[in-house]
Amino acid sequence: MVEEGESRSLEYTPTWIIAVICSIIVIISLLAERGLRRLGKWLKRRGQEALYEALQKLKEELTLLGFISLLLTVSQRMISKICIPTYLANYMLPCKRKETTTSSTEYFAFNIGRHLISEDIDSQYCASKGKVPLVSLEGLQQLNIFVFVLAVVHVIFCATTMLLGVAKISKWKRWEDSIKNTDGPVKHSHVHHHHRIFFTQRTIGHYRKKAVLRWIVSFFKQFYGSVTKADYIALRAGFIKEHIPGIPDYNFYKYLLRTLVHDFRRVVGISWYLWLFVVIFLLLNIHGWYTYFWLSFLPLILLLLVGAHLEHIITRLARDVEKNKAEAVKPDDDHFWCNNPEIILYLIHFILFQNSFEIAFFFWVWTTYGFDSCIMEKVGYIITKLVLGAIVQVLCSYCVLPLYAIVSQMGSKFKPSIFNTFSLILIQDWVRERRRPGSAGESSRSNQLQNQPQENDEKIPIEQETNSRIELTSPSSIPIQEQV
Repeated sequence: MVEEGESRSLEYTPTWIIAVICSIIVIISLLAERGLRRLGKWLKRRGQEALYEALQKLKEELTLLGFISLLLTVSQRMISKICIPTYLANYMLPCKRKETTTSSTEYFAFNIGRHLISEDIDSQYCASKGKVPLVSLEGLQQLNIFVFVLAVVHVIFCATTMLLGVAKISKWKRWEDSIKNTDGPVKHSHVHHHHRIFFTQRTIGHYRKKAVLRWIVSFFKQFYGSVTKADYIALRAGFIKEHIPGIPDYNFYKYLLRTLVHDFRRVVGISWYLWLFVVIFLLLNIHGWYTYFWLSFLPLILLLLVGAHLEHIITRLARDVEKNKAEAVKPDDDHFWCNNPEIILYLIHFILFQNSFEIAFFFWVWTTYGFDSCIMEKVGYIITKLVLGAIVQVLCSYCVLPLYAIVSQMGSKFKPSIFNTFSLILIQDWVRERRRPGSAGESSRSNQLQNQPQENDEKIPIEQETNSRIELTSPSSIPIQEQV
């Protein structure tokens, strides 16, 4: 008979308990899987191919995290039997260990008031060799819980990022409608009026002549009125004139929405360099260093620099128009860091992941060790980290990411999202058919055009010859070559 308080294996656990627990786990897993599948089908029906791909990328990340968790579970007994010298177990501890007068094996054990099955046996196995286990079974299970918490928080933060970004860009729809609802001379006067407002707001003033002062103004402008109606109309006109001059009525607002969705696909994933950051953080989370506290300022600092840089690009575009006496802004990669707008997206990706990682780490420590754990540090530090995490999430999702969606169009390249989904697939198929010798590309393309679904979005005419030549060679961007 098993004594009260003694750990029980499945050999001595009632079968109805095992059946109930397994049923609950299976039901929750099936509901989650069916929910994601239905969400994917709904996105496909709505023609949201980019969001569907982002969902698939998110499922891949969850699968990876699940595999990591499974690997930890399967190999925990083998890992716990790896023995190391006692002195190695006393370096770089996240919490300061209390001094004891017991043996080295008892000194190594964490005094947390609970034991796992076979943990004493594993400790005795290493103690017989005069060593200690590399990590205990309880430590491996706690690490397993951390992987699960990271997955849940990452999914929640990704969904929040997308919802806030779409909510911000949706406010720009009325500006696009104000251009669509005016015709002829009234429309030209309307656009010209806001052009003058754009140049006045961004160039006039003695402080605008000093680079340092311009950066300071750009820094504060990202918090309020980061993109005004005059900014939107001026950037829209410059984009259309430079990239698609044959289509003055192109729906720039819907293009920005598609761009945000395509950028979101890049933000969702957990790249190798993000995993490297996780490893470095866990390595440097040493008692007395306060790594967790100081690192919480890094995403905020990077976010403020990115936001100020994007605002400064808009100001530089306006100054270039005034200096060159041009009619519209001229997109150019020279305005971006290292002449590459993609660098900013990498930084936004890192900021969002680091923020979600820190919040996940907080909840993991709270649920695993309690609020009074030494890893939590001081209460003031905890409150500061939580407040900074909320600020970074809202500011990045609602302000900086939409700002990047419009300012990134001021580079020398535009993205495949300039086309609607059907048109992009049609063009890519047509290019592949043209490269195939002796293919019947023209007839199949004509049939596809006849069956093209009707959408409310303005389409770039494919058959009509335009002033620009487009080369579809890169999946990430479409370079604009010189006019012919």
